[in-house]
Amino acid sequence: MSKLYNVAVVGATGLVGQEFLRIAMQRGFPIKALRLLASSRSAGRRVTVGEWELEVEETTSKSFAGVDVAFFSATTEVSQQLIPAAVKAGAVVIDDSAAWRMEPDVPLVVPEVNADDLDGHKGITAIPNCPTTPLVVTLWPIHRINPVKRIIVDTYQSVSGHGGQAVQELSVQARAVLDGNSASAHVFPHQIAFNLLPQVDVFLGSGYTKEEWKVINETKKIMHEPEMAVS
Repeated sequence: MSKLYNVAVVGATGLVGQEFLRIAMQRGFPIKALRLLASSRSAGRRVTVGEWELEVEETTSKSFAGVDVAFFSATTEVSQQLIPAAVKAGAVVIDDSAAWRMEPDVPLVVPEVNADDLDGHKGITAIPNCPTTPLVVTLWPIHRINPVKRIIVDTYQSVSGHGGQAVQELSVQARAVLDGNSASAHVFPHQIAFNLLPQVDVFLGSGYTKEEWKVINETKKIMHEPEMAVS
């Protein structure tokens, strides 16, 4: 019999947390016990996961006692604050925020590319930013045969990367526009329905946005090519 794990999901009520739970059930991840964690706003909600009906708990530094694997899909600030407590409690953490990605002793992993980087982890494994993953998966087979020296990247990103409120705003705006009405913007600075916004995140002093900076530096780290030219 395969080993079963006590699993905690931080951000369990968000889009990514819900997708993680769906895939875990679909693939039969060997879960012994499941703990759903979120902010105080979501605490007390009941969520059905497979055959379980579970109550969402507020995430605190004491939430990880007895947890083997903790999947974090929260803000960078939450990950910075609570992941050390999870690791101290004995959990292996998989984090999809930007909090730990560029730390030298934290592996930043796309399994199809650099799964070996998991060896010797110190309790935290980071997941790259969403555009980085398909980029390195595409480049890696080419790079192994003929090393890639320069990459020029354009990304077109879905509103879901901005969270559930962004998806809801897109839906509301789309209905308004199709009904011949004006669309109000709250999550995004401008109307997003039937539109493209040519900027993701804020600009840095380098002239790149934070999102672009992530793609550039995460690609270099995952592919072990610090001198690769990426723009």
